[in-house]
Amino acid sequence: MNKNFDTLKKSRILILKIIEGLSIEQLNKIPEGFKNNIAWNIAHLVVTQQLLCYKLAGLKCLISDEMITDFQKGTAPTYTISESEFEKIKMLFLELPEKLKSDYGKGIFTEYNEYTTSVAVTLKDINDALTFNLLHEGIHLGVILQLKKFV
Repeated sequence: MNKNFDTLKKSRILILKIIEGLSIEQLNKIPEGFKNNIAWNIAHLVVTQQLLCYKLAGLKCLISDEMITDFQKGTAPTYTISESEFEKIKMLFLELPEKLKSDYGKGIFTEYNEYTTSVAVTLKDINDALTFNLLHEGIHLGVILQLKKFV
């Protein structure tokens, strides 16, 4: 499982490197033909990892309910994210995978509520969730790369 944690950490560092230098206006821009923006995608990755790994394991998420409401699956940007809020999102983006790795090492993920994703992958335990989360992150990396071309 250490490989999954390492891959998650490296992919998130890569995403932040890809968006480095973009203004807050560019991060919030929704290009024609798209339904969200770069800032939303990064916040969505924070939320999804929390839901897949903590909520489905019957544990409390480490982010606010408001963040979950604003950035969970099926949502779209409803407001412009400020620069200070985006800095907090980036901090969570980098820190929460480390907390997840630590919590996994402590063995706190003892239960899991089976869940079938929108791409018909059934998650039966935390290991399934960690593996699927990497696929989800890769999908959104692709979206971020596409959005960057148009901002």
